[in-house]
Amino acid sequence: MDDAQNQNLSPANLPPAGSGSADAATAPRSPGTPAHAPAPVQAPAPAPVAAPAAAPAAPAGTGVVPENIGGKTAISEQAVAKVAAIAARTVEGVYALGTGSGRALGAVRDAVGGSSATQGVHVEVGETEVAVDVTLVAVYGIPLTRIADAVRAAVYSAVESLVGLRVVEVNVDVNDVQIPGAPEGRPDKTVRTGSSPA
Repeated sequence: MDDAQNQNLSPANLPPAGSGSADAATAPRSPGTPAHAPAPVQAPAPAPVAAPAAAPAAPAGTGVVPENIGGKTAISEQAVAKVAAIAARTVEGVYALGTGSGRALGAVRDAVGGSSATQGVHVEVGETEVAVDVTLVAVYGIPLTRIADAVRAAVYSAVESLVGLRVVEVNVDVNDVQIPGAPEGRPDKTVRTGSSPA
């Protein structure tokens, strides 16, 4: 080979990697490069880099990540009490929520179109935590401590998962026991005297 051909084969005269066609037979050659000279070799493409974990989806059409939106969320005691009441009512052995007199007032309220959805439940809501008090009537035949523990667990789980507040305590007050088949409330007391009606 003469010096002119050697000069054309030097790395400085080769096309940059990745600038030509993928097919080596049709790769462009510098002017003066002999046809029998090896085609330039392309460097392998760099491995793809894994994308970072995606942020939570933004509300449709906004393109804004929820963590970047300013503002305050206030959750009312009424809302928390409803979640706690619904959870407590799902527990086996809970006959009703509230006390006897509270249930009587609840029946009147229901009759006139009111709502007793939170009857028997009292909550104290802070900015990040909540305390719940539940008063209930249990069904006879199921251990009362088991009912109370199940109510506590159900309320704790529902409030933490649905409301998003940390539950500091769930106090359960078993106010009464309902005997299956017995009428609700106090039975009528009849006074018997020694004489029979004529």
